[in-house]
Amino acid sequence: HNAGVCVEMLSGDTAKACAEVADGLGVDDFVPCLLPSGKVEHIETLGKDGHKVLMVGDGLNDTPALSAAHVSIAPATAADIGRNAADFVFLRESLLAVPLALNVSRKAGSLIRQNIAIAIVYNAVAVPIAILGYVTPLIAAVAMSASSLLVIGNAMRLQGFATGASSDTARQDGSARANALAESS
Repeated sequence: HNAGVCVEMLSGDTAKACAEVADGLGVDDFVPCLLPSGKVEHIETLGKDGHKVLMVGDGLNDTPALSAAHVSIAPATAADIGRNAADFVFLRESLLAVPLALNVSRKAGSLIRQNIAIAIVYNAVAVPIAILGYVTPLIAAVAMSASSLLVIGNAMRLQGFATGASSDTARQDGSARANALAESS
């Protein structure tokens, strides 16, 4: 919810079991008693309505839904076929890997857009100056290398982002609840 996404739980379990897990995780919407085909239909409906769907699943019954989603994630402990169907496999023992992946991907997208803007500005300024002969080829080559280093340095800002994002104490409480629910089911 804090990440600006709508969270739904699709499950083959009973309504009572789903309600308990959804309540513990803070999930507002859930659809119980679904067969694998029902999960796929629900995901396809969301897609047709213009939503981008991220599916997280670990069971054999989640494999078709993992394949149907725009992006899918499975834990390392998932069934082999589920891990193979997923776009990403998280190694952490917590569902907090999911919001962490969302945050890192958003930050990466932002850095990519910044790097494209840097390259456009550099080319818009430097190329005409070089064409008009205001700089020597040596200075142009040094400037080109400097712009490349600027882009690389900007991209490296992502390196420490993943470790910093997971240390938030407010999220640790949610992690404990999620792990307790996972162990009890």
